[in-house]
Amino acid sequence: MPGGPTLSRRELLRAGAVGGVTLAAGAALKGATGATATANAKAHAELRMGLVHDLASSARTYDFNRDWLFGGQYVSGSEAPGYSDSGFTTVVTPHTVTPLSWGNWNPSEWEQQWIYRKHFEHAAVAGGRVFVDFQGVMTTATVYLGGVQVAKHQGGYLPFSVELTPHLAAGDNVLAVVVDATWQQVPPDGKAGGPGYVDYLQPGGIYRDVALRVVPEVFLSDVFAKPINVLSSSPGVEIQATIDAASVPKGPLKVTAEVLDGATPIGSAATTVSLTEVGATVATFTVSSLSGITLWSPATPKLYDIRTTITGRDLQPHTVLITTGFREAKFQADGFYLNGQRLEIFGINRHQLFPYTGMAAPERLQRRDAELIATELNCNMVRCSHYPQSPYFLDACDELGLMVWEEPPGWRYMGDSAFQALVLQNVHDMIIRDRNRPSVIVWGTRLNETNNYPGLYAQARRLAYTLDGSRPTSGAMYTQSTTGWAEDVFGYDDYHSSGGEATLDPPVAGVPYLVTEAVGAIDGAPLYRWIDTEATLATQAQMHAQVHNIAQSDPAYAGLLGWAGIDYASYNGGDRVWNAVKWPGVLDTFRVPKPGAAFYRSQIDPAIRPVILPVFFWDFGPSSPPAGPGPGTMIATNCDHVELSVGGAYFATGTPDTTDYASLAYPPVFVDLTVAGLTELLGSLDQSLLPELRIDGYVGGQLVGSVSMSADPARDQLSLVIEDATIEAGGNDMTRMTFRALDAYGNQRPYPSGDVTLTLTGPATLIGDNPFQFATYGGVGGAFIRSNPGGGFGVVTVAAEHPTLGLALGTVVVSPASGLFL
Repeated sequence: MPGGPTLSRRELLRAGAVGGVTLAAGAALKGATGATATANAKAHAELRMGLVHDLASSARTYDFNRDWLFGGQYVSGSEAPGYSDSGFTTVVTPHTVTPLSWGNWNPSEWEQQWIYRKHFEHAAVAGGRVFVDFQGVMTTATVYLGGVQVAKHQGGYLPFSVELTPHLAAGDNVLAVVVDATWQQVPPDGKAGGPGYVDYLQPGGIYRDVALRVVPEVFLSDVFAKPINVLSSSPGVEIQATIDAASVPKGPLKVTAEVLDGATPIGSAATTVSLTEVGATVATFTVSSLSGITLWSPATPKLYDIRTTITGRDLQPHTVLITTGFREAKFQADGFYLNGQRLEIFGINRHQLFPYTGMAAPERLQRRDAELIATELNCNMVRCSHYPQSPYFLDACDELGLMVWEEPPGWRYMGDSAFQALVLQNVHDMIIRDRNRPSVIVWGTRLNETNNYPGLYAQARRLAYTLDGSRPTSGAMYTQSTTGWAEDVFGYDDYHSSGGEATLDPPVAGVPYLVTEAVGAIDGAPLYRWIDTEATLATQAQMHAQVHNIAQSDPAYAGLLGWAGIDYASYNGGDRVWNAVKWPGVLDTFRVPKPGAAFYRSQIDPAIRPVILPVFFWDFGPSSPPAGPGPGTMIATNCDHVELSVGGAYFATGTPDTTDYASLAYPPVFVDLTVAGLTELLGSLDQSLLPELRIDGYVGGQLVGSVSMSADPARDQLSLVIEDATIEAGGNDMTRMTFRALDAYGNQRPYPSGDVTLTLTGPATLIGDNPFQFATYGGVGGAFIRSNPGGGFGVVTVAAEHPTLGLALGTVVVSPASGLFL
């Protein structure tokens, strides 16, 4: 194969990278150690397209996240190379311009213009054309090289690339980025009233990864591999390879594409292209008659690599590797069909906000969110609300079989013609970035909950057809009117309730119909915090179960995406906001499952794992019912029945409620958990006399699991969990830790007092509030452990200490990072 060997993108992913390169022999690595690092260097993929380059003598991609200099608020002239940056702070991207807590964010702290600078030597990037690739900058980025403006990009959620080649100077080069994080006429911003108008906060900064790419004079700037005839006996792939030429080649170019199953080629094709002018040329051809293809689905998320190469006389060959999957996704009036089989959509909405870091979360945390949604909440689909989300999150969705609704940035507002031009540009860039992904099954081509703009949205729909053509279009509506509706799938945000129970409107007749939001934003309790009563928290679980039950009862619903997966930052003073956080998530901001998550967690075959989740606290303190949880107490389970014992004696048997939740695969159990005779015990000084609760679950007559709960606070403990055993050095990696008040058996204990104090020793930095207001948040807390920008390897130890719950310890190892850094 011309151009040398390549590493499979999935091989690189298994190594912890989202993309990578193979190096030319003897390439120098800054910050890497050892022969393994040299031979199998990790680097971030070409960020605009997610490509992995097969290198000849000079093409390479650098991780460009390290050694940025952050100068704070922009001062006129600070982009110039001669400006002194000796007082700037060294930072690593992703980066947020202002420190944040877990809550009470104030947009005035980031709504300024900010300056970043980065030095690099010309010699390090010699040998080809040079591009800098930004995954995302919030909100408008003006890019300078050597004091000359080379690009300006508006919008924080989509990538952009800038060619630096004509502006490079010998010796030191200064790349400067002025970040405008003010409220401006850029989606989703724009409406008078400022950030309080949009439902979610958007802290400024270079908040996604940056790469620097060196490529040949003639290179592949994009490859779209569209599977065709997927359900036939001989599927194929239509290749659209975009060739970017800085000069006209002397002769024709050969473009070759191979379909790889792992390292094994299973099909190939080639075409010849003659270029007559510089710029972009698209070569289209087909790899046909593939056999033995495994279809991508949530159950079998099979991925294939497409290796595309251009060669020509006196030209360096250039290869890119993209990943795709073979699947057919169709919405019809009687539901959603994947690969010809009806599949009920069972999903959730997700914001990409994190405590302390805003949206500036590294790959590890982005991927972890997808894992939680797919494997903890058992969802088969996620809506990226309300903007294109991290490519690392979407990489994980591809690998896990988690289907995706993706939409452009927007929220209830449409601006003038310039604003609408940005809407179309965002639709274009979103589709170009993610059209190879099998996980994306629908394009949102209208802004969330906006009025009908038939001409604009028809244009956006046509754009999706032109750029892709393999997926339907949609957009979330807040009314069921089809007047002026311009999409293929009717998406509806359905917030209705009656008598305290969640309900849904009937589907719009005769069109494919998907409920895109329900429950959390408007219906039910205004807040679902750990400090709220167990009855309030249980309501969340019940209402999510109710709407999914309705959606699954009628095939005219393609399914339902609940609101929301995770709590998120919102403007103080807004509706249903406390401490500048909205609390509709079934996971809290630290990704700890609330009682509301119990319904989702129970919707899995017990042969995979039996689930018994009490949707209540076994707590007889002043904020809890004195006679126990009482009538209608919910237990989320996939068992055939459960048996309850109180104080060691049989108490009750509970069976799934197949009357009110008949359409669910695993209906919840409801029991009367009123315990007589507790008044006297509650008056006793010896709370160890309070009875324990035990719940046994049975499937097919066999005991498959048990849960015990203690009411004795004297046996409570502080738990500390660090999610990862190892993180990489260099400042671009971090892991989450959570600490909780638990009873003797590991169940959440509500309403503790006091703070938690954290201590970290070792080569890492604690990112979080310290001390943490444990009582204010409700007995749950969290922080991040980030490797240090300056390096350092070894064991990191964290101690969490509470005045009454005691001390908890955890460790993580910081390991050397392999890669090509600049």
